[in-house]
Amino acid sequence: MKILKAEYVQSTVAPGRQGEGLPEVAITGRSNVGKSSLINSFLNRKKLAKVSRTPGKTRTLNFFRVETTDPRLKAFLLVDLPGYGYAEVAKATRAQWRPMIEAYLGDRPALRGVLMLVDARHATDHDAAMAAWLQSRAMPAVVIATKIDKLARAERRERIAEVREVLALSATTPVIAYSSVTREGEQDLWAALRELLAE
Repeated sequence: MKILKAEYVQSTVAPGRQGEGLPEVAITGRSNVGKSSLINSFLNRKKLAKVSRTPGKTRTLNFFRVETTDPRLKAFLLVDLPGYGYAEVAKATRAQWRPMIEAYLGDRPALRGVLMLVDARHATDHDAAMAAWLQSRAMPAVVIATKIDKLARAERRERIAEVREVLALSATTPVIAYSSVTREGEQDLWAALRELLAE
């Protein structure tokens, strides 16, 4: 499979018809979990999504159009959502994010599912709350444990088990271990996208 196109489309707080009916997959996760790094990594683009060390840098819904040679991934949109949890922005700004995110996730006909990113080293109560919210709405979701390269091989199984426990995932729910540095888990991520877009 080859990526034919990966381009930024728009940033907005009020999504309209950005994708002309294309299916969408949202990316959510705690502030600084590595959403932008993951987008750049698995799309093989160095600066497609802006990466910042400052939590809360993403403050809008950011749309990216992707086209590949795979007929199951012919054309779709990735939508990067503002991070939840801690962010170095005003409380009033953070208060605006929640209704924006919930409105998008709750009423978007083109949305096929969510990639939920969790730091492999420490899942939090915020992650558990988001997982529960998605489950309560029967939203198809794939959990991705990021920054897996920062863990020793011997630690990984235990930490993935902790992610499952904190998020109260069923035994059959897959958790993809991913590294934006080494691109470990890349093929599993593409497989997950194929399944979401087939919904």
